Amino acid sequence: MGINPAYAGREYAPTAPYVVGREHLREFARAVGATHPAHRDVDAARALGHPDVVATPTFAVVVAQRAEAQLIEDPEAAIDFSRVVHADERFTHHRPIHAGDELVTVLHIDSVVERSGLATVTTRCEIADAAGHPVSTVVSRLAVRLAESGA
Repeated sequence: MGINPAYAGREYAPTAPYVVGREHLREFARAVGATHPAHRDVDAARALGHPDVVATPTFAVVVAQRAEAQLIEDPEAAIDFSRVVHADERFTHHRPIHAGDELVTVLHIDSVVERSGLATVTTRCEIADAAGHPVSTVVSRLAVRLAESGA
């Protein structure tokens, strides 16, 4: 069974706001080995002109994956997550993410392509702040191994 190709071009409703906490940013920075003090210390971040602790560039994936769950959990999309491999991810940051931000994400399914037993699904997460100003765009490519006939 393949992925529903009609999902190409689909846009999901905005997610509930995700409130970025200082500890989330500190824990993520530790997990990825980011050592700059601005990722942990409010004073160090403010000395650089940030309003609070600043996220590492890849923290946007935490917010994006919450939105991508809408697709994975959508039974009509027909994605078997046990067959998914994350093939690619790109970030475009419009401004840094800071502790205290309330972020809302809209998930777009840009394409669904099937060939040779593999489906590639390209998603785009548009992350904005509470005022609707763009924060980050996260483009992901998921490779999904399709089930064989009768499997």
